[in-house]
Amino acid sequence: MFSNYLIGLREGLEASLVVCILIAYLVKTGRTDALKPIWTGIAVAVLIAMGFGCALEFGSQELTFQAQEALGGSLSVVAVGLVTWMVFWMRRTARHLKSELHGKLDAALAMGTGALVATAFLAVGREGLETALFVWASVHAASDGTPRPLIGVALGLATAVFLGWLFYRGALRINLAKFFTWTGGMLVVVAAGVLAYGFHDLQEADWIPGLTHQAFDISGTVPPDSWYGTLLKGVFNFQPDPTVLQVTVWLLYLVPTLALFFAPVGFGSGKGKGKVKAPDESSEDASEDASDDRGPRPSAAPRTPQA
Repeated sequence: MFSNYLIGLREGLEASLVVCILIAYLVKTGRTDALKPIWTGIAVAVLIAMGFGCALEFGSQELTFQAQEALGGSLSVVAVGLVTWMVFWMRRTARHLKSELHGKLDAALAMGTGALVATAFLAVGREGLETALFVWASVHAASDGTPRPLIGVALGLATAVFLGWLFYRGALRINLAKFFTWTGGMLVVVAAGVLAYGFHDLQEADWIPGLTHQAFDISGTVPPDSWYGTLLKGVFNFQPDPTVLQVTVWLLYLVPTLALFFAPVGFGSGKGKGKVKAPDESSEDASEDASDDRGPRPSAAPRTPQA
């Protein structure tokens, strides 16, 4: 349940921040007439993401067992690839997200209503589709016959929406660069479990051999139905009797990905060329950007000339 809560929180917060920046910029610039197209684009993106998730869930139920495993394994691999790209992208561009969105919004304002709807749809829709795919893959991997994985996702999304509202109101200030760095690292751990389980699905579908070659079996020590077995399964997608391929894939993904993710990124130019600069060390908070954009600040009163 925790891993699914983390997915909902992380992905939902990114979408919430995008919405917050778009709305705050329009309010600040006095273009409140453009709010309706923006909300329309956001609503369409959310509906398409929900429809995509429902199509994955209900469409897969009509397939044979092997087809279900093949679909689940393939989409798990795709979902891990997308999420990995996303966490690295956010780590690299978190500081510049506001200016990038402002530039796209300015261009859309000049083009008209349709461009505004498209801008909001594309900004939120990408996050929504990634979330739907990764949530489906994670729930499929961690499913224990209970609604707990879905409850975890729903709680994470609800928390993200609430935090986004607090950012907009200026009531919450945190270093979002560091937040996304550490939650991104935890998400990589979750993704490693999803990827290993995805390869297990492909083995069950007879797409990949080695289903009977177990790396170890500690089911007696860590029973899957015990509270700690359930906890490990829910957080890390842990399996007490994995195949050799699962363990190999888990290690080959997790170790180098975490090493690259937490390595300093970004290289300066000019005089500082060759020096490594970590963008997550920035003290700039996106919450300050959002609260500052809610409206123009009153100008200072003019001074009275002294005789």
